[in-house]
Amino acid sequence: MLKPGYLIIVLSFLLATGKLAAEEPDWSHYQALLKHVNPGVKNNVSLMLVDYKQMNGDGSLDKVYQDISLFDLERLSGRNEKLAFYINAYNILALKMIADNLPIDSIKDAGSFFSPVWDKPAGMLGGKLVTLGEIEHKILRPMGEPRVHFAIVCASVSCPDLRNEMFTALKLDQQLNDQVQHFLNNQGKGLKIENNVIRVSKIFDWFEEDFDGDGGISSFITHYRSDLPKFRIKANLAYDWSVNAVN
Repeated sequence: MLKPGYLIIVLSFLLATGKLAAEEPDWSHYQALLKHVNPGVKNNVSLMLVDYKQMNGDGSLDKVYQDISLFDLERLSGRNEKLAFYINAYNILALKMIADNLPIDSIKDAGSFFSPVWDKPAGMLGGKLVTLGEIEHKILRPMGEPRVHFAIVCASVSCPDLRNEMFTALKLDQQLNDQVQHFLNNQGKGLKIENNVIRVSKIFDWFEEDFDGDGGISSFITHYRSDLPKFRIKANLAYDWSVNAVN
């Protein structure tokens, strides 16, 4: 057994080298911010709506942004830690993009034809400016987890719903499965059976190759919706880019 004096020395060393440091940020400010996210209906679609004005007014978004912008990315040692962090970071920066550009009808309006919003600096992570496009295409997609497409939220009606809790490494698999199931059970934007055709979100068209590892789109969808008839699947549901804001 280590004597108290030696134990203190060992603990001090581990803390100094980061061995006992948390691998994820303290998400308490983010959890507090999510009180401004509540279920509602917009343009006949059920979704989680965001009260951006209230969020701006109480400073909760500023606190969350500071948390992620100052976080040492070297502390993200595991795959799930990285996935959870960057999913949360994407969603926070998308919220910030809307909040910084109010009033706004669509996140696309924060950019332009020559400079799309996805290529516009969204905030600081790890000491450098990043874009939403970089997080999605250069960090998350190369990690080979297609379920992230139902966890990152581009602040639009037809995007997957913003989850009412932060993503964490410990619960990530369950949370991602829940996000996919929730999305595919939403007839307004996820999946709708119409005229003997299973119509699904254009997300499946835009990122079709990301589902190859799961046997393709059809196999991925039926894994979560085993109740579906054997109809043709078409990724052509109309995509509503209206901002996911409380009116």
